[in-house]
Amino acid sequence: MHSPRASTQHKPRPEEDPIPTLRFGVNYTPRRGWFHSWHDFDPKHAREDLDQIAALGLDHVRVFHLWPLLQPNRTLIRTAAVDQLAQLVDLAAEAGLDVLVDGVQGHLSSFDFYPEWTRSWHHRNVFTDPEAVTAQVELMRTLARALAGRPNLLGLQLGNELNNLVEHNPVTPDEVDHYLDTLLAATREHLPRGRLATHSAYDAAWYGNDHPFTPWASARKGDVTTVHPWVFSGDCARRYGPRSPQVLHLAEYGTELAKAYAEDPARPVWVQETGAPEPHIPAADAPEFARATVRNAAGCEGLWGVTWWCSHDVDRALADYPELEYTLGLFDARGRAKPIANALAETVAEVRAGHHPPHPRDTALVLDCTPSTRSVSGPGGAYFDAWMALRTEGVRPAVVLASRADDAAHLAARGIKEVVQVP
Repeated sequence: MHSPRASTQHKPRPEEDPIPTLRFGVNYTPRRGWFHSWHDFDPKHAREDLDQIAALGLDHVRVFHLWPLLQPNRTLIRTAAVDQLAQLVDLAAEAGLDVLVDGVQGHLSSFDFYPEWTRSWHHRNVFTDPEAVTAQVELMRTLARALAGRPNLLGLQLGNELNNLVEHNPVTPDEVDHYLDTLLAATREHLPRGRLATHSAYDAAWYGNDHPFTPWASARKGDVTTVHPWVFSGDCARRYGPRSPQVLHLAEYGTELAKAYAEDPARPVWVQETGAPEPHIPAADAPEFARATVRNAAGCEGLWGVTWWCSHDVDRALADYPELEYTLGLFDARGRAKPIANALAETVAEVRAGHHPPHPRDTALVLDCTPSTRSVSGPGGAYFDAWMALRTEGVRPAVVLASRADDAAHLAARGIKEVVQVP
């Protein structure tokens, strides 16, 4: 274990300084009461949780407030709730942790949190209703104004996996693009230079046929590309086995897939959520899964960082979560570090010491798909299997879109010397 204030304390940064990489952190899930703890926020409990996280040698947390508590009416943003969030960011600074704040929650761990003004008799499509979008714009502006002066603020994200909400809020890809552009622009208005404005989507954005949140939106909007490569997506762990190359290299693959869709070859990719959910990853296999995931992702050039999901297990006193949600923490519901926590801390220290450096990727496998055949790039898909076969043979393949496979300038900018077709 590391001293939280000796090893991870960050000095205040001038506004113009870029945020350093390579970063390793955790998505913060409060130990007592989960995110329901925002109803009666207790700084003492939050401080205990954050000190435990910092003691692992991690350098940042991603935090989530609840949309209904922040904005219970379309034209009301609660000052007390915003102040709670600012206090949490300050507590993280005391522990030596930087913070990314997600704004519109939205969706968390199988539960959706809609303000009442978006539901029932007042139903509004949160992506397309002009007044609903305007309300979210004002929320993001308010959070940015409130937090902009904190030197440990990494930035703001629009919300957690907002594409989980499309089932109840039908939307087209063009409408998604407009929504993201509008909220990102508003978020940036009050952020200091160098702070991030981002958005996130779950894996359907990359693997889901005709899903309205597209790979292009993820890879080209916002300041970094965020990926959430979960082992249950496409039934990956059950399909291939929890110790399989397909599972141990999944975050690496997700990083390389994201780079293929970017316009800027230097655009960083953030593995913003990855974890070891039981029973997909048995508890006995979780430490090695964490080691392999971080080491393999660290081998990707342009990696911004890795943020584990999540800090603390959901307490089984809380009902109705899918089974896997109860076991995802680095710490159990009593606050005890699990073996996976120690494995993650040790591996992060190895990477920081330079033991797992990034490797150039001069061979690229061509991805040829349309929005309606995007699933070929997901677990069980022909492209996914071909990429993993190359990786198992010792090749470190990049991903290149078919539309760019003959683009000499693009290939050169990415250091790609050989292009390989899927068998």
